[in-house]
Amino acid sequence: MYSAMTRSINILVEPTYLEDQSEPDQDYYVWAYHVTIENKGPETVRLRARYWKITDATGHVHEVRGPGVVGEQPLLRPGEKFEYTSGTPLGAPSGIMFGNYEMETAEGEKFEVDIPAFSLDSPHAKRMLH
Repeated sequence: MYSAMTRSINILVEPTYLEDQSEPDQDYYVWAYHVTIENKGPETVRLRARYWKITDATGHVHEVRGPGVVGEQPLLRPGEKFEYTSGTPLGAPSGIMFGNYEMETAEGEKFEVDIPAFSLDSPHAKRMLH
């Protein structure tokens, strides 16, 4: 599990390779990632937008921007958490993802929360030991 905390908002990410949805012989690899967003701070916040930077092992970069997550803009009061699962395909057997969420306080202040970098590794990735 990967984690990062920004301004008392804790982001936890757990990626899982989906063998049954992948086609390695066609260079198509799929991962799910489960995200938990925990408000450990004293103020209520709403997740307004997301940004992801996804890079596969060949160096191909895909950026994703959009409102909310999985069709929602969740409101998190102090002590609350929101969880969701999404996924991404890659054209290589491994890669890395990271990004940020745009949050907004009840007073209208916007700030970014880091999503930790996490690796997307399939059993088909070539391992190099040094």
